[in-house]
Amino acid sequence: MSPLMNTEPVLISAAELAKLLESDRPPIVADVRWTLGGPPGKAEFEACHIPGAVWVDLEAELSGPPGEGGRHPLPLVSVFEQAMRAIGVRKESLVVAYDAATSQAAARLWWLLTDAGHHKVRVLNGGLAAWIAAGKPTVSGSETPPARGDFVARPGRQAQMNAAEIVSKLGTSDAPTLIDVRAPERYSGEKEPIDPVAGHIPGAINLPVTANLDADGRFLPPAEIAARYASAGGADGAVLYCGSGITAAQGLLALESAGLTAAIYPGSWSDWIGDPTHPIATGTEP
Repeated sequence: MSPLMNTEPVLISAAELAKLLESDRPPIVADVRWTLGGPPGKAEFEACHIPGAVWVDLEAELSGPPGEGGRHPLPLVSVFEQAMRAIGVRKESLVVAYDAATSQAAARLWWLLTDAGHHKVRVLNGGLAAWIAAGKPTVSGSETPPARGDFVARPGRQAQMNAAEIVSKLGTSDAPTLIDVRAPERYSGEKEPIDPVAGHIPGAINLPVTANLDADGRFLPPAEIAARYASAGGADGAVLYCGSGITAAQGLLALESAGLTAAIYPGSWSDWIGDPTHPIATGTEP
C-alpha cells in the first residue's frame, strides 16, 4: 500500500502555540515526556509544564504491554480511545503534543492520532525546551481535568507493514526500501544496549533519525531533510523501523515535515527478533 500524504501541517512553533493558547478555542496540549528505561514522566510534568497541558503516559496509554509485538506494541484501540477522551479530545479538537525536546515521544502520540483518523494534531518543534527558550511561561502542580471528549479511534490510516509482510518481500524485486533509524552501532550489531539480539533486518539501510535534528532538538529545515533522504534513494515506498516503533514515528514526523512520507513497521526490531526464524544481518552494509 502506498502511503497517503497527510495534508495537515505536522509541526508548530512555540510562538504559534502561545498565540493559539490565547485564542477563543485553545488546543489541547498533551505533555508526553518519557525516557526509555526511566521513571514515568508525571513527576517532571508536575514540576514544570506548559500552562493548561495534560499529561499522557506513553507506556500505559500509548503502548501495550511488552511481549508479542515488541517492547512497545501498539495499544489496544479501546485503551487509546479512552486515554484521548480523558484529555478532552473531540472530533474538532486541535491537539498539540510535546516532550522534553526531540519530539521522539510526542511523535508517538502524533502517529497514533493520525493513524486513528484525527489529523488535527501538531508537534511542538523543540518541545518544552523550545517553549522555555522562547521565554514562554510554565507552571507546576496538577491541572484541572478537562471536560471528557468523545474521540473515536478508527485505526489503519497510516501506512505500515508487519513482520510477515516484510519477510514475504525480502529479496524480491518489489521489496520495500527498509530504513533503520537507530544509531549506527545498533544497526551494525557492534553494540546493543536494549534488545537481546543485535543487528538489523537484511537489506535495510541506516539513516539515524538523530541526524534530522539540530543541536537544540528542533527538526532541520524541510529542504535539508528531503535532501538527506534523496541521497539515500528517496523515501517513496520506504518502511521505517527502529527498536520498538517509537523512534520510527519520529522519523516519519521528520519526513512529513519535509513534505514526504513513508510507512513504518510498528513492532520494529524488538518484534522482528521475537521470531527466531527471521533472518538477521550485522555489519555496516545492508
